[in-house]
Amino acid sequence: MEERDYSAAVAALNTLQSNFSVVDAIRKSGKKMNEQAIPEMLEWCRRIGYKPIDMDKLNLIHIAGTKGKGSTSAFISSILSQYLPSAQQQNPKLHKVGLYTSPHLRFVRERIRINNEPISEELFTKYFFDVWDRLENAAKTSDDPSHKVTEKPVYFRYLTLMALHAYLEESVDSAVIECGIGGEYDSTNIISHPTVTAITSLGIDHVAMLGSTLPEIAWHKAGIFKPGSVAFTVPQKEEALRVLRNRAAEQKVSLTVVQRHPDLEHNKTKLGLAADFQISNASLAIAVAAAHLRALGHSDIPDPTTIPHITLPAEFIRGLEQVHWPGRCEVRHDAPSNIAWHIDGGHTLDSIEMSGRWFAEQISASPIPSTTEGGVRKPRILIFNQQTRDASALARALYTTLQSSLSTSTSPFTHAIFTTNQTFNEGFKPDLVSINTNKADIDTLAVQRALAATWSEIDPSAEVSVVKTIEEAVAQSRKTAALWKSGQKEENSEVMVLITGSLHLVGGALDVLKS
Repeated sequence: MEERDYSAAVAALNTLQSNFSVVDAIRKSGKKMNEQAIPEMLEWCRRIGYKPIDMDKLNLIHIAGTKGKGSTSAFISSILSQYLPSAQQQNPKLHKVGLYTSPHLRFVRERIRINNEPISEELFTKYFFDVWDRLENAAKTSDDPSHKVTEKPVYFRYLTLMALHAYLEESVDSAVIECGIGGEYDSTNIISHPTVTAITSLGIDHVAMLGSTLPEIAWHKAGIFKPGSVAFTVPQKEEALRVLRNRAAEQKVSLTVVQRHPDLEHNKTKLGLAADFQISNASLAIAVAAAHLRALGHSDIPDPTTIPHITLPAEFIRGLEQVHWPGRCEVRHDAPSNIAWHIDGGHTLDSIEMSGRWFAEQISASPIPSTTEGGVRKPRILIFNQQTRDASALARALYTTLQSSLSTSTSPFTHAIFTTNQTFNEGFKPDLVSINTNKADIDTLAVQRALAATWSEIDPSAEVSVVKTIEEAVAQSRKTAALWKSGQKEENSEVMVLITGSLHLVGGALDVLKS
């Protein structure tokens, strides 16, 4: 490898992606999560010079779940960051807070954050090649002729190793680690002594690897519970909660179910992520952050395992209000285009319903009428894709949720645009390259044409179109909004656009809007 800059690091990382044929074969084979994943991760850790006990100095918080993992992790990190050195914190017990999440939206380095900021290109490059070289050198001196463990792990596992390495090198003293898939066999589960573990709302997802029932999925997620740590979850269906409690008991861990915090209701505290369902995520984050800070010596903070709703310190309120998590319940007002972009990833049935309810809240709160005095409907546009799951089922769920939430017979969108996750017509960013989708489906727009047919069936009044790139979808939305504005007398005639579905779509859209 000649060049050793950020682009070279991302290009090398992309070679560790599993291609579509491999992923599809595993999905169709019915194989469950790899039970060798943890022993393999421990071996790669050893090869780059670490033992599991080395991670303890990071004071790790481990988060699993189906919905809200990323948002909850972001809330926790934002709260903890209020305890960093500052005028208010004269004798801080925290100096650097790490946050490891997935997937990324625009840049792969978003996954590895310190003090709520993605690490720089320089640091990403440095720590990427640190791990790369250590693994290659270990392979040259290996005394394992059978090569039971490959030289390098796949994409997500590699980034997990790299994140832990970066946090140790950067002297991070608390870090929030979000699971990738599941928990029991997830590559992040080499953490042996977390201060706190938490499980967000559970639903059906990744059935090929986790199982098709809530109890099966709950079993995997609860694999992060560890003796000696504190465990929290949100209210779950009884069949899932029973499994979580049993798994906690096996580890001699007390599991606390966190209810919605009353101070977050009715905008008493204005969350940085504005949606009703985010109240549950923020409430869980409050309990996790409080337990973690108590473990670090902040004895003045009430114990969330004994007090149902702790009194919120000023630092907690600031953290909840200042949290920024792009692409999740995000509204961007684009005055030149006359558009309010509403952006929220929704890649499972549960999460797309949440996105629909959030958008319905936004529509209901809008002061701008949806029709003119003459009864002409203002445009309301959907941009949607989901490349690897049952896209049509998600589209139907979104439509049904909006119809029921808005309590109207009027169709929720005047225009529906279906695109692939390809960002631009020309050129690409290596960070956004994904090789685990079916290229033939993308080239023929097979998924998008099927989605268009589904939407035309459930909402014949909508103007439906198919485009190849996110750039085209954004341009088409801007053209529709411009045409509408040109015929209006009112100054404020902003058009609402919902971008939802795949997080790859959301990331690409953010990139187009910023370019």
